[in-house]
Amino acid sequence: MKLFALSDIHIDYPDNARWVDELSDMDYRDDVLILAGDITEDSRLLAWCLERFAAKFRQVLFVPGNHDLWVRREADDACSLRKFEQVMAIAEDSGASTRPYSYGDTLIVPLLAWYDYSFGTPNSDLRMMWMDFRACRWPDGIGPEQVTEHFLKMNPKSLPAQARRRRVVTFSHFLPRIDLIPLFVPASMHFLSPVLGSSGIERQLRALGADTHVYGHSHINRRVKIDGVTYINNAFGYPQEGMISARRLVEIG
Repeated sequence: MKLFALSDIHIDYPDNARWVDELSDMDYRDDVLILAGDITEDSRLLAWCLERFAAKFRQVLFVPGNHDLWVRREADDACSLRKFEQVMAIAEDSGASTRPYSYGDTLIVPLLAWYDYSFGTPNSDLRMMWMDFRACRWPDGIGPEQVTEHFLKMNPKSLPAQARRRRVVTFSHFLPRIDLIPLFVPASMHFLSPVLGSSGIERQLRALGADTHVYGHSHINRRVKIDGVTYINNAFGYPQEGMISARRLVEIG
């Protein structure tokens, strides 16, 4: 049994959806796939994608990303928190799982999150251009900080003693630490930092004793070890992003 990671598949692009459809139906029957968010804002496409992956893998593990909670094409009273509940139900109905999963000596734990400006304060340019500020709708008085707190509270805070003796792999859509952005990213792009993730994810994965953490969102693929934890991003990305993302599965060693 092998463990693979993938994120940011964005199947709204036909070429990306075609890649999912054409992935082998036989090669991964005994394997596990971590799918770290950003599939599509379209609920019907989401169900199709998760069903296709679930038919190809022994187990698919999923957390939603920001795009999955967009409601810009839905009714005016649509709420991203209600969309989250719908997305989680779609995942379970499609044969994927949003819960911890164990096999052999490995325990895989999904971590829900959002961004809470722990990586910086958004400026006016970011507030104007970042689509989440228009495509997501939250209840009155609820902002990204409260959304992050809400999701983090849904995650396990600790593991049973027997689980702590096993290999622990955690995964989230959002970044757990800002230094996962590589140094080659120009300073002109650093204004995006506030919406990349939350340091709360890092605190949780450390408390769980994670050996490996899979994340998405940045569309910058890398594998790096920091203070004993290996961080892996394998974003499929947009069609034009071939230089920083990839169109392949990555096995977690």
